Amino acid sequence: MALLLRTLGRQGICLSRPQYTVPFRHAAPMGTTAKEEMNKFWAKNTRLNRPMSPHITVYKWSVPMMMSIAHRGTGVGLSGAISAFALAALVLPGNYPDYLDMIHSLSVGPGLIGLAKFGIAFPVSFHTYNGIRHLFWDIGKGFKIPDVYRTGYTVIGLSIVTSIAVALL
Repeated sequence: MALLLRTLGRQGICLSRPQYTVPFRHAAPMGTTAKEEMNKFWAKNTRLNRPMSPHITVYKWSVPMMMSIAHRGTGVGLSGAISAFALAALVLPGNYPDYLDMIHSLSVGPGLIGLAKFGIAFPVSFHTYNGIRHLFWDIGKGFKIPDVYRTGYTVIGLSIVTSIAVALL
């Protein structure tokens, strides 16, 4: 609908034109296209000798940056794994005890089973603890740089301890 109204407005088919001006200084007028606005933007930056924005490789990696990336990665990974297991439970023949017996028949050593448990428990615990940290940020607590680093190291430590405890069960 908005596209139709914009198109009709550009062609002058609208019966009434608004007589007010746009209250935003940087708003693009309705008669310009994105390509024209982009060309104006780059011309202005060239005229003012503004540098291009730096690429991510120029930034020094930090704990909060890595934890943010890891939090997003564990969220995507966990949701993907849950979806895959749910789909497998619906599609594959047999039931849970059959697959559990199949895993037991592999004769995998306790070290590998413990490593698998840790590999499953760490993303869950990390995402949970870091999510709690984000909830504190949502209420405005812990934004000072020393607090950000302290809570980051706390989340990593708690995640490792929790994952080891779960793997030892």
